[in-house]
Order: sequence, then C-alpha cells, then structure tokens
Amino acid sequence: MATEYDLVILGGGTGGYVAAIRASQLGLKTAIVEKNKLGGTCLHKGCIPSKALLRSAEVFATMKKSEEYGVETTDINLNFVKVQERKQGIVDQLHQGVQQLMKKGKIDIYEGYGRILGPSIFSPMPGTISVEMNNGEENEMLIPKNVIIATGSRPSSLAGLEIDGQYILSSDEALELANLPKSIIIVGGGVIGVEWASMLSDFGVDVTVVEYADRILPTEDEDISKEMNRLLTKKGVEIYTSTKVLPESITKGNGVNVHAEYKGDQKEFTAEQILVSVGRTPNTEGIGLENTDIQKDKGFIKTNQFYQTKESHIYAIGDVIGGLQLAHVASHEGIIAVDHIAGENPIPMDVTLIPKCIYSSPEVASVGFTEKEAIEKGYKVKVGKFPFKAIGKALVYGETDGFVKLIVDMESDDLLGAHMIGPHVTDMISEVGLAKVLDATPWEVSHTIHPHPTLSEAIGEAALAVDGKAIHF
Repeated sequence: MATEYDLVILGGGTGGYVAAIRASQLGLKTAIVEKNKLGGTCLHKGCIPSKALLRSAEVFATMKKSEEYGVETTDINLNFVKVQERKQGIVDQLHQGVQQLMKKGKIDIYEGYGRILGPSIFSPMPGTISVEMNNGEENEMLIPKNVIIATGSRPSSLAGLEIDGQYILSSDEALELANLPKSIIIVGGGVIGVEWASMLSDFGVDVTVVEYADRILPTEDEDISKEMNRLLTKKGVEIYTSTKVLPESITKGNGVNVHAEYKGDQKEFTAEQILVSVGRTPNTEGIGLENTDIQKDKGFIKTNQFYQTKESHIYAIGDVIGGLQLAHVASHEGIIAVDHIAGENPIPMDVTLIPKCIYSSPEVASVGFTEKEAIEKGYKVKVGKFPFKAIGKALVYGETDGFVKLIVDMESDDLLGAHMIGPHVTDMISEVGLAKVLDATPWEVSHTIHPHPTLSEAIGEAALAVDGKAIHF
C-alpha cells in the first residue's frame, strides 16, 4: 500500500522533528521515518544526556569545595548509578514531550529504515520512500511531493582505534558507562573532547587529552583556547597538543597503552580506557542516494542556501550536510527548508550569526569571527576584553575565571565577533547574538542597561573596553 504526503522526512532528530512541526503549522501533510527514537542523537546520545552528566559533575565538584561557601559537609560521595538514572529520566521526559508534539501536529511516524527509490510506477522522479518497518511487517511505500533528508551523524573513529566498547569508547559508549574509570585518555581536544575532559575530571577521573592540532579548541578564538588550557590544567587534566597518536602501537589488557609522536620523540600513554573524540561522520550510506542525482562532497550532501539538493524536491539538513554540526543549526535549517517548500520566501541563514557553545566547566560561548579570522578577512580590528574577576556576581558565585572578548571593525564600528569563557556564558551569548542580528555597535551594547549584580555586566563592560572606557577594570 502506498500513502501520499506533501513531505516525508528521513530522520526524527532535532532537525527532522522541528521541520515536521513547521510543516504541520503550514498545513502540509507530513510524515517522519525514524529507525530508532524520535529526538535523535541530540536527545538520546548527545546534547541532553551529556549536559545532564556535566551538571552532576558540576554539583559534585562544588560540593567538594562547599566549605568555601560556609557550608560544612562530610563524606561527599558520588553515586554514579543515580547520576545515570537522573540523566535517563531527563531524556525520557523530553522524549515523551517530542512524541506529544508529533501527535499535536498530526504528524505520522513510521518506525523503520527509510530508503529513497528511483523513478518507478509510483513517481516519475526519484523520491518515493520505502520503509523497512522495525516490527517486521511488510514495507511501507510513501509517495511524497518533497523529501527532507535529516539522517544525522555518528562518532568518527581512527583506523587502528576502532571502538570496542570496552577499552576504546566513543561518546556513545561513554554516555552509558556503568562505572567511571580511574583514568582515561581522550584522543581529540575539540568541543566534545573538552566537555568530556571537564566532566570526567570533575568526577575525579585522571584525564589526559591528546590533540593533533597545536592547541585545544582549535576552531575557537586563540585567547579562549589558552584560557581553557590553563583552567583544565588547573583542574589536573594533562594536555598534550601537536601530538599524533600511533594506533599501531596500542595494546589492551589490564587497561590500554598507546604511543604518540610528541616533540620529535615517542611518548607512552597508559589508562584504563581511551575515549576517541575526533569529529562525526554523516549517515548517508544505505538511504538510496545512488538512486538520485544528489551530489556529495567529502561524504556530506551538497545543497544550496535553502537546503535543496540537485534533486530540487529533495532537501537535506543537519549533520548530513556538514558545516556547523549543532542541534540549533539543524533546527533552523529545517525551518528554512520547509518554508522554502511552502513558498514562504525564507531568509538564508548567516553562519556568522550562529552561536556556538561548549558546556565544560567553565563554559565557552562564541558568535561571529575570531580575532584571527577577522584580520585574515582584511578587517582592521579593535578588541574589548573584560574579566569575570571584576564582576560582583562572579565573586558571589565563586567562579571568577574567564572573560568576555568582543571583536569590532575599527572603521565601521560593527561587531564582528564575541567570545566568552566563564560562568553561565552559554546563557549569555544570545544577547550578543541579538546585537549582531540588529547590527548593534559596541556603543549601543554598552548603553543597554545591564542589571547589577549580574554576570551579563561583563558584556556591557567589554563593549566599553573596546574604546578603553571600561568602568570596573
């Protein structure tokens, strides 16, 4: 039996289900094909569970120094079983919420594996979806006018460091640990690697980070990387940059042992486990792309600014198209794609307006160009920088490390970028994101009245600092 739809979405992750909701709002008959659970990687294996664990790690670390706040406690113990139970409870609650949203929008859900078919008796164009149902029932045939591919990604691995779930883990396996290791080597000092380094260190694990680039967080502003390196080292994390792991040297048994090239020599690393954190690979295999004219670049699906592929009725969003592999990006891409399908004339997304967040302790948040990027693009820049140690609320919180840094065009006074490291900056970055959307100048940001005492005062002070007029530092 074949069922017709205005839109079928392959993948029910953050990008897919948000696109479905938007399509429903616009009156499109919509279906989602999802082989696992609605919510995808973000809800079940990424954003939400990792942040739940990070929060538990933060609370544990705070409790261990509670005497600094005048709260005397004894026998601070970590019950990791309860930590995992809390994490799963949050995931389950949000999963139920997504399911309710699908019912509210009258969106059909097909639990199975979807593949795009070529031209057939159902349609003269590729795009008919065959769904291999999880329950073993006969395949469903879906005939959509439009398709959105939102199949997401999975953790990448390194040749010779294949994930075995015992000694070598990806973030997927790490999220399901029954017990914490006493020591771990994290291969990769990017966003995910730094979050795990921060979390595990706060849980009391001996952490070593091995990064191939010359600094951790290599895509962030250099000042942010330096400060994060300093603060993780202060926690006790050992960090090795410009270091190349030699997978052929690995031995497993009573823990794991691996060598790496470091400063022209070989260095040996030993720990109970290795966490491989070297990026993510798009899920484009086995979904029928070979039956279409859709093009790929380095494994990622190529699209235009409205997320159309070379097959104009087939769109792709999220991790499968590369770029910034972030949940909020996928969601926004999904809305733009649906609006384009519905003839709503959406505005293409400007990547310089996308906020990026790292939920380590301390947190990192940024939007726009780094200082180096701005200079490389030919801008003459001026910089405003303000430390949290001069902010009363940061002292109250007991979290005074870090700063806010603004990059500004010297000629036009346009805000080019903002970079923050410190307490709760992932909640603060939206102010600067809005400032960029509205094309606000530092003068306008500084004249926005920031209530006292708040952490957000650091943004206003950094805006003043651009012209050397900071008040409190």
